[in-house]
Amino acid sequence: MTRFRRLLQWPVALAGVVAAGYGSSVATTWLRFGRRATSASDDTDLLLDQLMPEYEVAERHHVHVAAPAEITLAAAREIDLRRSAIIRTIFAMREWLLNTEPDGASRPTGLVAFTTSLGWRLVAENPGREVVYGAVTQPWRADVVFRGLAAEEFRKFREPGFVKILWTLRVDPVTSSHCIFRTETRVVTTDAESRRKFRWYWARFSPGIVLIRWITLGLLKEQAEAWTASSDSGR
Repeated sequence: MTRFRRLLQWPVALAGVVAAGYGSSVATTWLRFGRRATSASDDTDLLLDQLMPEYEVAERHHVHVAAPAEITLAAAREIDLRRSAIIRTIFAMREWLLNTEPDGASRPTGLVAFTTSLGWRLVAENPGREVVYGAVTQPWRADVVFRGLAAEEFRKFREPGFVKILWTLRVDPVTSSHCIFRTETRVVTTDAESRRKFRWYWARFSPGIVLIRWITLGLLKEQAEAWTASSDSGR
């Protein structure tokens, strides 16, 4: 019995550590909201700067990929996030926490096709190197709706009660067979009330969103390098 109690202490202790870490993350994110961190020169994105020069949230991630830039960008477009059990769990937890109605629509699997089916829209592109997608939305709502706009409409959009979100898929070639894949998400609110709501939403849900970004980088690297290996073996 004593041994069983000791074994039981481990998951309880682990749950406590996870809860404490999550609470610390929520508090830190809430306090830092709106503070723009200095970005490295390699992270500078001219397309995003044109569309959203001022923003309240920026998430930047990158990974080195042993694959040509064009294959890597193609693979990024086709990533199926639902391959990851962790990502599926995060999506399910959001639905549970916000009491969201399950999406019964039949959706395509590739990242770009999936997100555009939800309402996201291509707003800028550097052919072969980068695509930028955007939408205006209210992510704190249970059944969130994404409204895509043309580039100029998106840039000028100021309707109260919304956030404007941009995200990128970008490749920077290093050699003919190696590149750096980058993704960035920027968010800006349209008024004080939407800022208040989004600040609280972001504080609670950003740990899961950032984890999705990290997992996505791994999926992308795996897929692009597998496609490259397959292409090389077929020559």
